Amino acid sequence: MPVKVLILEDNPVARSFLCRVVRESFSDAIAITEAGDLDSARQQILLTGGSQGLHGTDPFKLVLVDLELPDGNGVELLAELAHYPATKIVTTLYSDDDHLFPALQCGADGYLLKEDRFEVLVEELQKIVRGQPPLSPAIARRLLTHFRPGSGSADMGAPESGFAPLPAFSTSKPIPMGTLPNHERLTPRESEVLTYLSKGFTIKEIASLMGIKWFTVNDHIKSIYKKLNVSSRAEAAVLASKQGLV
Repeated sequence: MPVKVLILEDNPVARSFLCRVVRESFSDAIAITEAGDLDSARQQILLTGGSQGLHGTDPFKLVLVDLELPDGNGVELLAELAHYPATKIVTTLYSDDDHLFPALQCGADGYLLKEDRFEVLVEELQKIVRGQPPLSPAIARRLLTHFRPGSGSADMGAPESGFAPLPAFSTSKPIPMGTLPNHERLTPRESEVLTYLSKGFTIKEIASLMGIKWFTVNDHIKSIYKKLNVSSRAEAAVLASKQGLV
């Protein structure tokens, strides 16, 4: 019997990308169900026994959850699936504390950034079969920073599987991005475009991932080049890396 996987992602390009990542990550036969919004995901989960995974129907074994969706936030679904017998992994573009910690507190078993390379995402998902939580490198670094001695956070301990219960982080603030000493600060949209550029995505692919027109992406790139005082994708990527922007 194939392993049932649910992928909740509203962007068709990103959803297709995640399907490829899942199929590459496991040697088992995989049956993927796709959902573009919370309502569709809930309907599919209801067919497999509801949020408790009951009714004798084979439940999903792996659920990938995007956070920002047309009809709500993926954290809502994570909370609803607190007792659902599946490994629940967040797949998102957001790496800040305001998205990360609520997701973990609501039961996410891992947190992956869609901007990571295909090979990195595959490697992280493969950790599931070893009982380890899939975490993008940037997220692992953020967690280590947050729980270092003297940070004021409780010790995570050594959980046998998944995550140990996390303390409340109502006062947590996102770690600021690197500064641009001699340049204007990039807008959040420009930073997102720059991240995709650094990963090698084309303008068309970036437009699809961000849900905007290709010429809007082009305008963002022009603004990025002007602010960073560069004239090519390679220059922008190198400078962004040095400045800690991506």
